[in-house]
Amino acid sequence: MPRTAETSATANTEPRGSVVSFTRMEDGTREDYELLSRLEDEFAAGTADRVLAHLRQLSGSVGGYQVDRLEHSLQSATRAHRDGADEEMVVAALLHDIDDLLAPHSHGELAALLLRPFVTERTHWIVRHHGLFQLVYYAHHLGRDRNARDRYRDHPWYQDAVDFCHRWDQSAFDPEYESLPLEFFEPMVRRIFAREPFSLWPRGRS
Repeated sequence: MPRTAETSATANTEPRGSVVSFTRMEDGTREDYELLSRLEDEFAAGTADRVLAHLRQLSGSVGGYQVDRLEHSLQSATRAHRDGADEEMVVAALLHDIDDLLAPHSHGELAALLLRPFVTERTHWIVRHHGLFQLVYYAHHLGRDRNARDRYRDHPWYQDAVDFCHRWDQSAFDPEYESLPLEFFEPMVRRIFAREPFSLWPRGRS
Protein backbone atom coordinates (compact mmCIF):
# COMPACT_ATOMS: atom_id res chain seq x y z
CA MET A 1 0.00 0.00 0.00
CA PRO A 2 1.40 3.43 -0.90
CA ARG A 3 2.53 5.46 2.11
CA THR A 4 0.24 8.47 2.49
CA ALA A 5 0.67 11.22 5.03
CA GLU A 6 -2.03 9.52 7.11
CA THR A 7 -0.42 6.07 7.09
CA SER A 8 2.99 7.57 7.85
CA ALA A 9 1.59 9.37 10.87
CA THR A 10 -0.06 6.17 12.08
CA ALA A 11 3.19 4.23 11.71
CA ASN A 12 4.96 6.78 13.87
CA THR A 13 2.41 6.83 16.67
CA GLU A 14 1.20 3.25 17.16
CA PRO A 15 3.12 0.15 18.23
CA ARG A 16 3.09 -2.59 15.61
CA GLY A 17 2.30 -5.79 17.46
CA SER A 18 5.12 -6.38 19.91
CA VAL A 19 7.52 -3.79 18.55
CA VAL A 20 7.58 -0.03 18.85
CA SER A 21 6.91 2.40 16.04
CA PHE A 22 10.12 4.41 16.31
CA THR A 23 13.70 4.06 15.15
CA ARG A 24 14.85 7.01 17.28
CA MET A 25 13.89 7.15 20.93
CA GLU A 26 12.97 10.81 20.70
CA ASP A 27 10.12 9.83 18.37
CA GLY A 28 8.58 7.33 20.77
CA THR A 29 5.01 7.64 22.01
CA ARG A 30 3.41 6.87 25.32
CA GLU A 31 2.05 3.65 23.83
CA ASP A 32 5.54 2.68 22.69
CA TYR A 33 7.02 3.16 26.13
CA GLU A 34 4.15 1.42 27.89
CA LEU A 35 4.78 -1.55 25.61
CA LEU A 36 8.50 -1.48 26.36
CA SER A 37 7.87 -1.19 30.08
CA ARG A 38 5.64 -4.26 30.05
CA LEU A 39 8.10 -6.29 27.98
CA GLU A 40 11.02 -5.21 30.16
CA ASP A 41 9.13 -6.28 33.28
CA GLU A 42 8.53 -9.68 31.69
CA PHE A 43 12.21 -9.93 30.76
CA ALA A 44 13.35 -8.89 34.23
CA ALA A 45 11.21 -11.63 35.75
CA GLY A 46 13.58 -14.14 34.15
CA THR A 47 16.73 -12.69 35.72
CA ALA A 48 17.20 -15.57 38.16
CA ASP A 49 17.03 -18.08 35.30
CA ARG A 50 19.77 -16.24 33.41
CA VAL A 51 21.91 -15.87 36.52
CA LEU A 52 21.74 -19.59 37.24
CA ALA A 53 22.48 -20.45 33.60
CA HIS A 54 25.53 -18.18 33.62
CA LEU A 55 26.72 -19.63 36.91
CA ARG A 56 26.63 -23.12 35.38
CA GLN A 57 29.02 -21.91 32.69
CA LEU A 58 31.72 -21.73 35.37
CA SER A 59 31.83 -25.53 35.37
CA GLY A 60 35.10 -26.80 33.96
CA SER A 61 36.83 -23.44 34.25
CA VAL A 62 39.82 -24.30 36.44
CA GLY A 63 42.56 -21.77 35.69
CA GLY A 64 45.16 -23.73 37.66
CA TYR A 65 43.17 -24.28 40.85
CA GLN A 66 42.33 -27.73 42.19
CA VAL A 67 38.61 -27.03 41.73
CA ASP A 68 36.74 -25.30 38.93
CA ARG A 69 35.05 -21.95 39.38
CA LEU A 70 31.60 -23.47 39.84
CA GLU A 71 32.84 -25.72 42.64
CA HIS A 72 34.56 -22.73 44.25
CA SER A 73 31.27 -20.83 44.13
CA LEU A 74 29.31 -23.75 45.58
CA GLN A 75 31.92 -24.28 48.26
CA SER A 76 31.88 -20.61 49.24
CA ALA A 77 28.09 -20.63 49.51
CA THR A 78 28.07 -23.93 51.41
CA ARG A 79 30.58 -22.65 53.93
CA ALA A 80 28.55 -19.47 54.41
CA HIS A 81 25.35 -21.47 54.85
CA ARG A 82 26.93 -23.86 57.35
CA ASP A 83 28.33 -20.90 59.27
CA GLY A 84 24.80 -19.58 59.72
CA ALA A 85 24.98 -16.66 57.29
CA ASP A 86 21.64 -15.23 56.21
CA GLU A 87 20.20 -16.10 52.82
CA GLU A 88 21.31 -12.87 51.18
CA MET A 89 24.92 -13.42 52.18
CA VAL A 90 24.81 -17.07 51.10
CA VAL A 91 23.67 -15.97 47.65
CA ALA A 92 26.38 -13.30 47.61
CA ALA A 93 28.95 -16.00 48.37
CA LEU A 94 27.51 -18.15 45.59
CA LEU A 95 27.66 -15.34 43.02
CA HIS A 96 30.73 -13.36 44.08
CA ASP A 97 32.83 -14.76 41.21
CA ILE A 98 30.05 -15.22 38.64
CA ASP A 99 31.66 -12.73 36.25
CA ASP A 100 35.14 -14.26 36.27
CA LEU A 101 34.72 -15.34 32.65
CA LEU A 102 33.45 -11.98 31.38
CA ALA A 103 35.49 -9.59 33.51
CA PRO A 104 38.59 -11.26 34.96
CA HIS A 105 40.08 -7.89 35.89
CA SER A 106 36.94 -6.44 37.48
CA HIS A 107 34.79 -9.43 38.35
CA GLY A 108 33.98 -8.18 41.84
CA GLU A 109 32.59 -4.90 40.59
CA LEU A 110 30.48 -6.63 37.95
CA ALA A 111 29.10 -9.21 40.40
CA ALA A 112 28.27 -6.41 42.82
CA LEU A 113 26.37 -4.55 40.09
CA LEU A 114 24.40 -7.69 39.32
CA LEU A 115 23.38 -8.04 42.96
CA ARG A 116 23.00 -4.34 43.75
CA PRO A 117 19.25 -3.87 43.17
CA PHE A 118 18.38 -6.91 45.28
CA VAL A 119 20.69 -6.80 48.31
CA THR A 120 21.62 -4.39 51.06
CA GLU A 121 24.27 -1.73 50.61
CA ARG A 122 26.50 -3.72 52.99
CA THR A 123 26.35 -6.90 50.92
CA HIS A 124 26.95 -4.95 47.72
CA TRP A 125 30.02 -3.29 49.26
CA ILE A 126 31.50 -6.59 50.42
CA VAL A 127 31.12 -8.25 47.02
CA ARG A 128 32.43 -5.20 45.21
CA HIS A 129 35.61 -5.09 47.28
CA HIS A 130 36.28 -8.78 47.89
CA GLY A 131 38.96 -8.94 45.19
CA LEU A 132 40.96 -6.20 46.89
CA PHE A 133 40.59 -7.88 50.28
CA GLN A 134 41.78 -11.19 48.83
CA LEU A 135 45.15 -9.62 47.98
CA VAL A 136 46.28 -10.13 51.55
CA TYR A 137 46.70 -13.84 50.84
CA TYR A 138 48.90 -13.68 47.75
CA ALA A 139 49.91 -10.21 46.55
CA HIS A 140 53.27 -10.25 48.36
CA HIS A 141 54.30 -13.31 46.32
CA LEU A 142 53.88 -11.26 43.14
CA GLY A 143 55.50 -8.03 44.28
CA ARG A 144 52.20 -6.29 44.96
CA ASP A 145 50.70 -4.66 48.03
CA ARG A 146 49.02 -7.29 50.17
CA ASN A 147 47.74 -4.60 52.55
CA ALA A 148 45.79 -2.62 49.96
CA ARG A 149 42.64 -3.31 51.96
CA ASP A 150 43.97 -1.10 54.76
CA ARG A 151 42.67 1.97 52.93
CA TYR A 152 39.24 0.85 54.16
CA ARG A 153 40.26 0.03 57.72
CA ASP A 154 37.94 2.69 59.14
CA HIS A 155 35.00 1.65 56.97
CA PRO A 156 32.05 0.21 58.94
CA TRP A 157 32.02 -2.95 56.78
CA TYR A 158 35.78 -3.52 56.72
CA GLN A 159 35.69 -6.43 59.15
CA ASP A 160 32.69 -7.94 57.38
CA ALA A 161 34.69 -8.05 54.15
CA VAL A 162 37.70 -9.50 56.00
CA ASP A 163 35.49 -12.25 57.42
CA PHE A 164 33.78 -12.93 54.08
CA CYS A 165 37.12 -13.48 52.39
CA HIS A 166 38.78 -15.41 55.19
CA ARG A 167 35.94 -17.77 56.05
CA TRP A 168 34.20 -18.31 52.73
CA ASP A 169 36.39 -17.24 49.81
CA GLN A 170 40.09 -17.93 50.30
CA SER A 171 39.30 -21.23 52.02
CA ALA A 172 36.99 -22.55 49.28
CA PHE A 173 39.40 -24.32 46.93
CA ASP A 174 39.38 -27.75 48.58
CA PRO A 175 38.62 -30.68 46.23
CA GLU A 176 37.79 -32.87 49.24
CA TYR A 177 35.15 -30.53 50.66
CA GLU A 178 31.55 -31.75 50.37
CA SER A 179 29.72 -28.82 48.84
CA LEU A 180 25.97 -28.64 48.56
CA PRO A 181 24.67 -28.85 44.96
CA LEU A 182 23.49 -25.85 43.00
CA GLU A 183 19.93 -27.16 43.26
CA PHE A 184 20.06 -26.53 47.00
CA PHE A 185 20.79 -22.83 46.45
CA GLU A 186 18.47 -22.28 43.49
CA PRO A 187 15.40 -21.36 45.60
CA MET A 188 17.52 -18.84 47.51
CA VAL A 189 18.69 -17.24 44.28
CA ARG A 190 15.12 -17.01 43.04
CA ARG A 191 13.91 -15.39 46.25
CA ILE A 192 16.68 -12.79 46.23
CA PHE A 193 16.09 -11.83 42.60
CA ALA A 194 12.33 -11.69 43.16
CA ARG A 195 12.77 -8.76 45.58
CA GLU A 196 11.56 -5.32 44.64
CA PRO A 197 14.64 -3.64 43.14
CA PHE A 198 16.42 -1.24 45.53
CA SER A 199 13.80 -1.74 48.24
CA LEU A 200 16.61 -2.36 50.76
CA TRP A 201 18.58 0.77 49.90
CA PRO A 202 18.17 4.12 51.68
CA ARG A 203 15.97 6.49 49.71
CA GLY A 204 18.05 8.47 47.26
CA ARG A 205 20.98 6.02 47.31
CA SER A 206 19.73 3.62 44.65
